[in-house]
Amino acid sequence: MSYDRYLAICKPLNYHSIMTCMLCLKYIIISWLISLLAVLITIPPISQLSFCQTSNVIDHFFCDFDPILELSCSDTFVVRLLCTSVASLFVVFPFVLIVISYSHIIHTVLQIQSNNQRGKAFSTCGSHLAVVSIFYGTLFTIYLTPVKGKSTVTHKILSLMYCVATPLINPAIYCLKNKDVKIALRKFIQNLPCVSNTSSNPVNINKLEQEVR
Repeated sequence: MSYDRYLAICKPLNYHSIMTCMLCLKYIIISWLISLLAVLITIPPISQLSFCQTSNVIDHFFCDFDPILELSCSDTFVVRLLCTSVASLFVVFPFVLIVISYSHIIHTVLQIQSNNQRGKAFSTCGSHLAVVSIFYGTLFTIYLTPVKGKSTVTHKILSLMYCVATPLINPAIYCLKNKDVKIALRKFIQNLPCVSNTSSNPVNINKLEQEVR
């Protein structure tokens, strides 16, 4: 997404020739393979741990890394060190690439003379930056901070943020910037029984479409 924004703003004339469907497909496949590799690296050392505690209940709403290790009676230092290294590689490295992309974007946008065009450029990046901030903020807090002193409730809330909240708000953040989606949403709200019965001045859809455009 950050590379897409970089091409759209910094190299607009080359955008369609570079950002092809095949390139998008390659990026999707690479993302899936990297995610799968990160999981495959951490599974073998965790499977070698001994779980001899009487309780087999994980204090979490899914099998997350730290809650599983808390049930182990083995020394988990090596496993934690390995998983922290993997998280640093697969979380920090993409984040650095995003920062580099947006550094070029900001530098290009600041050179635009028109305030209107500059605002449109920042608006194009705003939705992606919002998702990146929520997603990486919670990931850094969960997986790259010391475990000691970390509240279980806080851990659950932060996990909920990147597992549920981020995918949930993605459609709202990205789709509501689309003009057709805005018009369809307003038409839907207008046709609701509670709205249509109480509204004495119905909305002119043609006028609404002109305003949105």
